[in-house]
Amino acid sequence: MKAKFIEEKVMKVVMALTTVLLFFFVGSIIYTIIKEGWPAMSWSMITDLPGGGFYIGKEGGLLNAIVGSLMIVGASTVLGLLVSIPVVFYLNVYLTPKSKLGYASRLAFDVLFGVPSIVYGAFAFTIMIALGLKTSLLGGIIVITLLIIPIFIRSMDEVARTMPRDILAATFSLGATRLQSVRVLVRQILPGIATATLLSIGRAIGDAAAVMFTAGYTDAIPTSLSQPAATLPLAVFFQLSSPIPEVQSRAYAAAFILTVIVLILSIGGRLITNHFSKNRIK
Repeated sequence: MKAKFIEEKVMKVVMALTTVLLFFFVGSIIYTIIKEGWPAMSWSMITDLPGGGFYIGKEGGLLNAIVGSLMIVGASTVLGLLVSIPVVFYLNVYLTPKSKLGYASRLAFDVLFGVPSIVYGAFAFTIMIALGLKTSLLGGIIVITLLIIPIFIRSMDEVARTMPRDILAATFSLGATRLQSVRVLVRQILPGIATATLLSIGRAIGDAAAVMFTAGYTDAIPTSLSQPAATLPLAVFFQLSSPIPEVQSRAYAAAFILTVIVLILSIGGRLITNHFSKNRIK
């Protein structure tokens, strides 16, 4: 009994230390971003495009990177949802829980979930070269869509699998078709859709490796899918490597803006998830 008591105390201390270290690291990151980035922040940093001397510390802002990031993430999120939701419905409505096809599909998506983003970028870049395409907004949208589809599917699928199978059986017993039963599943996985969207946006908007190969970089806002697009992660990468202190501080400003965007999306996603969770049948 004494050994079990000591073991419990030790594990309690380990968990407390782990929690403290986690908050310390997160706090350190946020503190560094605010400390280094806030002095460079201004209204023009958000509303202006880079000027002629922007990369040597002169006038200009990050509007091109902000708009480019939102365009790529927004379009890829919509495309990712359009592809992922039917797959989740098929896995959970049309296939049985012990289906070999369902098992193999989930295993494949798990593997794709863990593939580094730079591999997606290299793959998309190879395809673009084969098709004769240049770096563009369309290329960035496609590669980010491929990157977040496994996140969408696995996140929503895990929520759908927790739904009692008796709910679907009840709809079938009432004469509903499998397609009609999907409506019941939609209501149940709405929290999963909101959570998956939040996770996908968080990874997509912070990715630099994939869009470096496919979207390119430009000081202008793209007006067509064939034009290159700038993103905030690449703005951080390019400016932080500069030897000029003013330019380095602007890299932290870009990181600050990126952090604020993710924070707003996280809070909004959490509120949406809590709202939809109230309507789930448990």
